[in-house]
Amino acid sequence: MAFELDEVRRLTGPNLLSNDPGAIIDVFFDDVEAQVVIDCWQKHLYHCQVSLGGEYAWPSNCYDRHYKGGASMSISAPMDLLYSACDLIELAWDLCAAEFSVGDNRQYSVSMLPRLAALKVTIVEERNPQLLEFMQQAKAHDVVCLVDDDEISLGMGSKSETWPIDAFPDPQDVSWQHYSTIPLALITGTNGKSTSVRLAAGIAKAASLSAGVTSTDFIKVGDTIIDDGDYSGPGGARLVLRDKRTEIAFLEVARGGLLRRGLPVQFANVALITNVAADHLGQYGINTVEEIATVKSMVSKAIPQGNDFTKGMLVLNADDVLLVKESEKLYVPICWFSENEHNPQILRALSQHHPCVFVRNNELVYSHSEQVIIAAVSDIPMTVNGTAKHNIQNALGVIGLTKALGISNDDVISGLMNFSSDASDNPGRGNIYEVNGVTVIVDFAHNSHSMQAVVNMASNMPAKAKHVMFSHAGDRSDKDMLDVANAVSELRPSTYVLAEIKKYLRGRELNEISFLVKAHLLATGIAEKDIILASDPLDGTKKIMDRAVVGDLVLLFVLDDREKVQALLTDR
Repeated sequence: MAFELDEVRRLTGPNLLSNDPGAIIDVFFDDVEAQVVIDCWQKHLYHCQVSLGGEYAWPSNCYDRHYKGGASMSISAPMDLLYSACDLIELAWDLCAAEFSVGDNRQYSVSMLPRLAALKVTIVEERNPQLLEFMQQAKAHDVVCLVDDDEISLGMGSKSETWPIDAFPDPQDVSWQHYSTIPLALITGTNGKSTSVRLAAGIAKAASLSAGVTSTDFIKVGDTIIDDGDYSGPGGARLVLRDKRTEIAFLEVARGGLLRRGLPVQFANVALITNVAADHLGQYGINTVEEIATVKSMVSKAIPQGNDFTKGMLVLNADDVLLVKESEKLYVPICWFSENEHNPQILRALSQHHPCVFVRNNELVYSHSEQVIIAAVSDIPMTVNGTAKHNIQNALGVIGLTKALGISNDDVISGLMNFSSDASDNPGRGNIYEVNGVTVIVDFAHNSHSMQAVVNMASNMPAKAKHVMFSHAGDRSDKDMLDVANAVSELRPSTYVLAEIKKYLRGRELNEISFLVKAHLLATGIAEKDIILASDPLDGTKKIMDRAVVGDLVLLFVLDDREKVQALLTDR
């Protein structure tokens, strides 16, 4: 019988298990029913709380979900005791694991007494009633309050103020009316998130608004990139919302951040879910695509419940069967978008005079109180003359998103028309180069769903011959890797370049992934002479460009060395 603690972490916002802040523990076990383990953990949690006594314990609720081979269990806690909550639930788990491993945990319990004593010290050090009172007063005055280990702030953007966590004012001295919110959108989905936040920011710029943007690539306010890196979690959200230059905010909310910490904010005017597909399965107990849909739909917790579209709305992809099914569990206003004007969700929205976005006669149409033709599909640069079907979907979703924020039709149109699929507007997403008569597409797509979309685009582009380079991160399953290879094969390329990414081996041996994919390609009938191994994406780009001739098309899935690859292409 195996019992393993995977991770203990704080939950700072509404999360998969509840709407409460607190702490969560992910555990693995076998040869025992999940509910038996959960009951045991809750029993020891209760005994630990009793042992702490009323002076140290706090009122809490327990939540749990189990899955094949494990469970996630959490408790609620005040915002000033999240680290203590982590220690408490880990202690309860150790007691639970000991009971199953030795049968009688009385001796083990005695050894826990020093940890209980240490936990009491931590609680005393961490407890901050002044912080809780400040947050409570902010809530009473309907003012957004953002808190982290170092700072606390009121309001958003230009109507915000930030203090060190140990130097905030007395609530009685605060002029609460000086702090207010800004238009705020959350964007999530398996693919298309970064493109959507960038396009939305471009539309906001057309409306003369300074947009704060968080993404997996960078954090940006207006035209200024504050920092590069993954800022799709709560930390990035706080940075943008505390920046006084931010007039409107578009926050990319990735799966990892949602599961690690919960939502970055309690309220948003609108949230967009682009799509749902298999990606990162097996992490945090999320093992099916249906469960991914549930995780993504967590953003609906930031939208006011009910049917009032003036208070907020969720923008959903009506062409995604899983999202349509997931919507049945939600009680928020929904703006549907679809490439098909006859989609049942679109027809229902039209009959109810609810907002929706769709394609009719190759034109993007926004419908609410009236129907407005936004643009012809082929006139929107990011669609590459209509070949980039995935970007048609991205455009539809962002139209719904920005219209929900009150941006005018003219500004939406202007933003769409001025957003290009190049390394400036949308780096790493469908960037097209012409290099010595060879058309080159550079894209960051890294799962079969996103790669299939780019392959479909490339399939519709004429070329004498087509060549493709792709890679994998080592933490994906063999099946995931072979699914990607199958998606790429639909392009029927003349050349397959398999590029290693050493920093993404993640437990795999060097060349293990390339050999696995090569063997699969050979088994499907690809000639060995058409398969090339490369040490990294830059090496792969050099090799594939040496093969390409005038009139060919090269598709580069670049997961690393993107700037070096771009420099190579522009210098040739």
